[in-house]
Amino acid sequence: MAGSPSCVCRSPFPQIPSIERMFEWGGRMYAPLPASVKTAGPDYARSVGKTPNAPIREELTRHQPGDVVAIRELWDGRVWYAWPAVVVRDEPNLQMLHVPANARCRQPVDAAGRPLRLPTDRWTLQDVRRGPNSMLSFAFPDTPYAVILGFDERGELFEYYVNLEEPLTRSAAGFDTVDHLLDVTIPPDRSGWSWKDEDELLEAVARGIFTEEDAAWFRFWGERGAEHVLLQEPPFDRDWSRWRPEPGWEDADLPGNWDLAPG
Repeated sequence: MAGSPSCVCRSPFPQIPSIERMFEWGGRMYAPLPASVKTAGPDYARSVGKTPNAPIREELTRHQPGDVVAIRELWDGRVWYAWPAVVVRDEPNLQMLHVPANARCRQPVDAAGRPLRLPTDRWTLQDVRRGPNSMLSFAFPDTPYAVILGFDERGELFEYYVNLEEPLTRSAAGFDTVDHLLDVTIPPDRSGWSWKDEDELLEAVARGIFTEEDAAWFRFWGERGAEHVLLQEPPFDRDWSRWRPEPGWEDADLPGNWDLAPG
C-alpha cells in the first residue's frame, strides 16, 4: 500500500540449505543434523546416566480413554518426577493425555528438602501439588518432543508448549520419558515462538549432564516442534481450545504403582 512503512519479516527458522543437503521426515523436507549430533539410540548419552529410550513393550496393552496413568521422568534408571494423567487417546500414532489442575505429583528434592532443577547423584521424592492450570498433551512415536496445550482456571487456552523429551515409552505404571530441559512456548494465536529454560540447558551442559551435541539436537527438534504447531500440521489443524475433560477426570491421582522400578 502506498505510503505504508516497509516491513522486513524474518522467519523464526534457520535458513534452508541447498536441496541436496535436505532430508524428508513426516512428509516435509528438513536440514540434516550435524554428523556429530547423537541420536536417541541405545547408546544415547549413556555416559552421563540418562536412561536410553527402550522399545515399546508389546505385552503391555494400550490404555482406554479415562484410564489414569503415571507419567514419569527418569534419570539414571530412577524416577525423577512423576505426575498423574488421564488417557484421552492411546493410538499407534498418538498418545493424548490430560493432566488435571492441582494434581498431586512427586518432585525431586535434596537432603534439605529443597526442590531440584537439575539431576544430581542423590535425591528423594516429595509430594507437591501442581498449579491451577491443566494440560492436554500430544506425544508421537519416535518424536523427541510433546506438544502441550495449557488451559487456565477458566478453561481458556493460554499457550502451546513444546516439551523436548525422549519419546514416551510404555511401562506398567503408564509412560516414561527423559526430559531435555529446553522448551518452546507459543501464544494461543500462534503468532510466533520463543525458547524457554535456555539457562537450565546451558547449566546442564556446563555441568556435564548434557553435551553441546545433545543441546544442538534438542534445538533442532525444538524448531521442528514449533513448526508442527505454527504450520497447523495434524493434529493441530483443528481447534483444540474448546476441548474439555470428561466429568471426574479432574480428580485423577497418581496410581498406586507409580513407583514401580523402571524397565
